[in-house]
Amino acid sequence: MPAGPSEVGAPPSWLRELETALLTNSQVIVYGNVRDQYLLPENGRWRVRDMRYCIWSCLRRAGFPFLVVADPVEGLRAIPPEPDAAAAVEKLIGRDVGKDQGEPLTLTTLQEVLGPVVRADTPAAVAIDYASRLLVDVRHLDEAEHRFFACCEKLATTATPVHRQDGQIERYNPVIWVVGSDRDLPAWFSSGNDAVRKIAVPLPDMSDRRTAATLLASGLVGPEATKDERADIAGRFAEHTQGLTLRSMLEIVRLSRAGVGPTGTIEDAARCYRVGIVDNPWGKPYLRERLATAPERIGRRVRGQDQAIRRSVDIIVRSVMGLSGAQAGGSASRPRGVLFFAGPTGVGKTELAKSLTELVFGDERAYIRFDMSEFSAEQSADRLVGAPPGYIGHDAGGELTNAIRQQPFSVVLFDEIEKAHPRILDKFLQVLDDGRLTDGSGSTVYFSEAVLVFTSNLGMKSSDPSGRPTDHVGPETPRPELERRVAAAIRHHFVDTLNRPELLNRLGDNIVVFNFIDTDAAAEIFRLLLERVVLRVRKERGVELTVAEDVRRKLAELATKDLSFGGRGIGSILETTFVNPLARALFDDHPEPSGKELVRRTVVGLDQVDGVWRVELAGRVPAAIEGNVA
Repeated sequence: MPAGPSEVGAPPSWLRELETALLTNSQVIVYGNVRDQYLLPENGRWRVRDMRYCIWSCLRRAGFPFLVVADPVEGLRAIPPEPDAAAAVEKLIGRDVGKDQGEPLTLTTLQEVLGPVVRADTPAAVAIDYASRLLVDVRHLDEAEHRFFACCEKLATTATPVHRQDGQIERYNPVIWVVGSDRDLPAWFSSGNDAVRKIAVPLPDMSDRRTAATLLASGLVGPEATKDERADIAGRFAEHTQGLTLRSMLEIVRLSRAGVGPTGTIEDAARCYRVGIVDNPWGKPYLRERLATAPERIGRRVRGQDQAIRRSVDIIVRSVMGLSGAQAGGSASRPRGVLFFAGPTGVGKTELAKSLTELVFGDERAYIRFDMSEFSAEQSADRLVGAPPGYIGHDAGGELTNAIRQQPFSVVLFDEIEKAHPRILDKFLQVLDDGRLTDGSGSTVYFSEAVLVFTSNLGMKSSDPSGRPTDHVGPETPRPELERRVAAAIRHHFVDTLNRPELLNRLGDNIVVFNFIDTDAAAEIFRLLLERVVLRVRKERGVELTVAEDVRRKLAELATKDLSFGGRGIGSILETTFVNPLARALFDDHPEPSGKELVRRTVVGLDQVDGVWRVELAGRVPAAIEGNVA
């Protein structure tokens, strides 16, 4: 990266902490985001440096003349890579450096290096890079590994600060371990050992990303861009790279410059980097056309829920326009949309989720469903994100993370969320906040292009003084009162019962309350379901089915008599009273189409005999009911 502007700040906080640790600790474990690039101020300008250079810059400022780098792959190196530094290192440790590339670094060799460096009477330091790869299994050390770390522990506790001839403050000759996780080294080595300091290297925050984006802006908009244009793209770039490393930002710029895949803007390049080269349905022209008529389109499939449909479509439109969380300056890495469907069972919550999937993605198969009643046990969280590292199957990933990795553009339905274990709900905090999850294998998946839909029956039931369940709301409850009671029940569940107010906070105003199914909606649902049966019979059996008017009225009366189970209950009654006996009648009748001409049958009777429903089919359609299809 080219040098940045002259106005620069201080080195990263973790590097300043390392400089302090040289005064108080003989060994330091640097862990976390250790394979990134870092912004380092040099001569009044920002530079991008790697971990080794950052450590060396810290030591150089503290008066150290060289740094010995021990690498399990490359062996021993000296920094700076100059003859004088190499000669000083070789004199100190009695070994050549830089001549054993490709030779594995054994623990015995490393132990022979650490002692002379730590006990030297002049400033010296050693950094063990890729120290996570020194051990095969940190939980089961062999004899040589255990002996090595026991020696390192003793070396840490017996080390003393080095007297400085130049008048500087005495400092230890440090051993700096660079690892991906502090768990990559034996826990007993650092636990309770005041001589060993742990320093976490975090992902870059918004300030770091904004600084890096400002330096990279010229490569995105060209030298002719105005100051305002550069500032605008820097802000957008920083916002769309939350949770990513500075190294990732450099790669995104390369993608944008190369024009590989859908990278017309910096947002497209960031999306391409996160989820791969996938066509972005959110930017398709057809989506705007579909959204213009979405309430009517969805209303033909989901009956009796006009308010819920309009509210859901408004939230989707907000997501399409990129305005989700705009009032709070929300992160661009959060999910595209979040919906919480609450209401009675069988009223169309799942059907609306499927309709939204088809609306946005043009394919209902982009819909991913999780029944949260299967996640009522605490350990079932492993199914979502995979087993923790070290456990069997940790490298297989989780059901949720794998699904999003395969279909980053999707609607994800978490059905009956209140039945999930509270610890599992904590996973959603990270998804709703950062739009990402890390699975058991250490791979991160991004939810920035997904719509999350939660469903719940909270607020439908309450308990009477004796503890028996009773209806909390009903079909007669006015709409405003229904919304108030359901919202209060949801709040009570998350705040008082689960003690997870932060999860409710992140759902915000995205709670959509569904109506009970009334008689008009029930009649519409019945007509729609019966129509589907007729179409299926035509498609599967080649039979043009007509339902006589008196049979249709009888079916409607049976199916809509009890609406306590909503549309799902209507479907169940229809299956029992009509579909099952119709299947038997067609099986016995075994009609076969003649050439391209459909066989025509009419349902002229419907009766229950000995508790079993039966239908009567006629081979010809009477003129009085010609064309009377449900």
